[in-house]
Amino acid sequence: MQPSTLYLVATPIGNLDDITFRALKVLKEATLIAAEDTRNTSKLLLHFGIKASKLISCYEHNEIKKTDDILETLAGGGSVALATDAGMPGISDPGYQVVKMVLEAGFKVVPIPGASALVAALPASGLLPTPFTFVGFLPHKTNDRRQAMTKLKSLEQTLVFYEAPHRVTDFLKDAVEIFGLRQAVAARELTKLHEEFVRGTLEELLNHFTAHEPIGEFVFMIDAAAPGSNDRKPEWDGLSVEEHLVQLIKQDGLTKTEAVKIVAKARQLPRDEVYQVATGIGRLDKD
Repeated sequence: MQPSTLYLVATPIGNLDDITFRALKVLKEATLIAAEDTRNTSKLLLHFGIKASKLISCYEHNEIKKTDDILETLAGGGSVALATDAGMPGISDPGYQVVKMVLEAGFKVVPIPGASALVAALPASGLLPTPFTFVGFLPHKTNDRRQAMTKLKSLEQTLVFYEAPHRVTDFLKDAVEIFGLRQAVAARELTKLHEEFVRGTLEELLNHFTAHEPIGEFVFMIDAAAPGSNDRKPEWDGLSVEEHLVQLIKQDGLTKTEAVKIVAKARQLPRDEVYQVATGIGRLDKD
């Protein structure tokens, strides 16, 4: 442990076996542990047989005030472990203000990496993992949420959101209207016994969670906007779906399967619907 250092400690998002040896060492040896919820952190420490030297609360509404205790500890040569309830401090969790003030005071900040719902969900989603935009939680109010989604609509990269179970259907209703028929993935209860991934169009996800009560914390991933889907007119503007397919097959030399995939994504249409159009074109591809 280094003196006068703030450690950002990632804690398990569900399965306690995901904690790292390094995280346990830091929690055991830190002069002070600043926890989002001392009750939850105390349970974690008890599970691993760790007795904290000193434990204080540091959550969203007292983060700035509690930084005084942290700075005092660091100024005295001590070390501080900042731990939120699950995942990495600062990633849709308290921590940003603490880090900012500690750095401004001239002290060192060291990350102790570990479990993260974002990092767990995205690679397993089946959507293109890079580039991506991590949004985290959207505003709770409908108009604010819809405005935020609209600003993200033209981004040509996978979008990642966190959402609470009681807002899932509202989130999906707005997403269907704004993002259309894009492919999406919902991941819930990550690393836990009932971990689940639900894949399909946004409308299919909405139908699923309308029929099945959303339970647990959610990560939603939405496919990137198709190239040319912003204010500029796409190259295929004015072409029918069939003409678009023929252009890709004849002029660009793509197979029918490749052309169907591109057209479906570009126009945000169901792939089966585009495939039906493609079957009427004849054997123009190389298959």
